Amino acid sequence: MATAKQPPTRKKRFLLDDLELTILSLPTAIWYIAFCYIPMFGVVMAFKNYRVKMGQGFLYSLFVNSDWVGFKNFQFLFRGQDAYLMFRNTLGYNLVFIVLGVLLPVALAILISQMYSQRLAKACQTSMFLPHFLSWVVVSYFVFAFLSMDKGLINQIIRSFGGKSVNFYQESGLWVFLLIFLNVWKSMGYGMVVYLARISGIDTELYEAALIDGASKWQQVKYITLPMLRPIMSIMFILSVGNIFRSDFGLFYQATRNAGALSDVTMTIDVYVFKLLIERSNVNYSSAAGLLQSALGLVTILGANLLVKKIDPDAGLF
Repeated sequence: MATAKQPPTRKKRFLLDDLELTILSLPTAIWYIAFCYIPMFGVVMAFKNYRVKMGQGFLYSLFVNSDWVGFKNFQFLFRGQDAYLMFRNTLGYNLVFIVLGVLLPVALAILISQMYSQRLAKACQTSMFLPHFLSWVVVSYFVFAFLSMDKGLINQIIRSFGGKSVNFYQESGLWVFLLIFLNVWKSMGYGMVVYLARISGIDTELYEAALIDGASKWQQVKYITLPMLRPIMSIMFILSVGNIFRSDFGLFYQATRNAGALSDVTMTIDVYVFKLLIERSNVNYSSAAGLLQSALGLVTILGANLLVKKIDPDAGLF
């Protein structure tokens, strides 16, 4: 029995469109290679006692002059007296940030999408997105202008009513809520824009059909908007969970002006490693901490993606 001949396969050619796309993506590819992939060999420092050899280069000092110490550099994260405190703060704050980072931007995006005045909607969107571009150094000066004991706006108001000035940078209980507020205020604009872009892409005929059927605004949001937002909400949730062992250094160190009395509520893994790096100048510890955070982040992302896929097979990141 004669077998059918296979059709000749066409050779793939590098077309002009491919060249344009390659040139367009080249700067991004170079950036990732230079700043993400090449520095990855630096994880070796987490397993070595790095010692500088005068007159020799960095590679010689790292691979020849430095001894292997195994997992010894990781022990400082768990044996220090602040180990429980920094893990508690890092995980506790991030759990709150993850919940609020999903709920509030979604609610704001839905509210802005329901505004009749497009000018007012654009103004609200811009004002909420603006804090995302401010550095924590700038934010820390604004916070200090409000909370300063001598010339802070809040203390001036308190003194004008006959009260005594309050040293807010000594009140650790207050900063638990203030740190959460600052994080939400600075980050919710970015998430809101992401969800708002998805809402604008929903087919308006769905809302028109629901309106004809007598659906209220809440019913339209419940049965149309939220189901359409569920995939992007799942992706944002998974990405947030991947950073649960990291903390925003600027928020916990710069916004609080490194006040010693606030260490109980500001001591996170990143702040602890930074202070240790200043005191001991031991880059091995910082490399070990960064590698551990990346490894735990990978595990949490895989776990969160698996959980989301169990609930909704079409809503996972990968």
